[in-house]
Amino acid sequence: MNRETSFSSSDTLVVVDRSTRRRNIIIAAVVGIAVLLAAFLIFGRGGDEKAAGAAGAGPGGGQVPTVTVVVPGRTQVARAIAATGSLAARVDMPVGVAGEGGMVASVLVQPGQWVGAGQTLAVIDRAVQARQTQQLAAQVQVARADAALAQNEFERSESLVGRGFVSKADLDRKRAARDAATARVRVSEASLAESRARMGRLDIRSPAAGLVLERNVEPGQVVSPGSGALFRVARGGEMELKAQLSEADLVTLKVGAPASVTPVGSAQSYAGSVWQISPVVNMQNRQGVARIALPYNETLRPGGFASVSIVAGSQEAPVLPESAIQSDDKGNFVYVVSKANRAERRPVKTGTVTPAGIAVVEGLSGNEMVVLRAGGFLNPGDRVRPQRQKN
Repeated sequence: MNRETSFSSSDTLVVVDRSTRRRNIIIAAVVGIAVLLAAFLIFGRGGDEKAAGAAGAGPGGGQVPTVTVVVPGRTQVARAIAATGSLAARVDMPVGVAGEGGMVASVLVQPGQWVGAGQTLAVIDRAVQARQTQQLAAQVQVARADAALAQNEFERSESLVGRGFVSKADLDRKRAARDAATARVRVSEASLAESRARMGRLDIRSPAAGLVLERNVEPGQVVSPGSGALFRVARGGEMELKAQLSEADLVTLKVGAPASVTPVGSAQSYAGSVWQISPVVNMQNRQGVARIALPYNETLRPGGFASVSIVAGSQEAPVLPESAIQSDDKGNFVYVVSKANRAERRPVKTGTVTPAGIAVVEGLSGNEMVVLRAGGFLNPGDRVRPQRQKN
């Protein structure tokens, strides 16, 4: 039993020694492979970085930035003129006392109410004028009766002339009396018509259909032709904007040009058109007035302030996004990339703002490579690597 135990122990030791040796070999192989892989990655990446650095280095050894550029070309854009002004009634009709006046008996309308042509706005007491009219009407009746009597006497005398009972001289007197009575009838009728017209003018009426803007009279107030405007009516409810424009802008405008008006404090715009351009320019501020007609809308109130954009024709111009246009104390400018891949500052003048961007009316032909972004980090003369914008 001792011999078998000794043999088993010796065999076990041999097996253990061989397993340990194999495991050590495998571990050494794995470690060697890992070291080789790490060395390859380190030295390979360093070579690539050196190559990239050599490719991206500038003349001074620095990095050359990559900038996104675009060639804008030229696009047909509308030329818009921006201005401000005050709202007013297109035809503002002041309504006052047309007759001799008197005490106001009643006022029939309120501001904001629509009225028709000839509609009564207020009534002045007419008790005295009514009595005078009645008296003149009675005088007309008397004159007509006198005229009828004179006509009958003339006809009887005319029938008796042939018999010799009435002389021709008497007939002539009868004819003259008849003509005078007829004339007195016409005078009386004219006086009656005048009195009725005067009494009718005691009704203050609207000269045209429109919207009542102001009411400056109350019942019991005594008014006369010198009392001024008792009402203000906007004919047809039409409004307008009196836009103040520079002398240069007035030259480019034409009657009928479309416009968009935005009242102060409102996000809504209203379409209108230029219906009149001032024929004179103010000598102090060198500005003129363009009057823009607007249809009635309850949010357009005379006396309010509004801004307007007037379309004054169209033009071809490069259109750039807002990010491409820089600004400083010298004005607006962009950076363009030269053939030598250098950044060049280019002063520009901007125009209409469109949904596609801002039109550049001066400074660019449209064939340049314009830096879209990062212009604020460039300086004139910097070397750059241009990259076209992807659509």
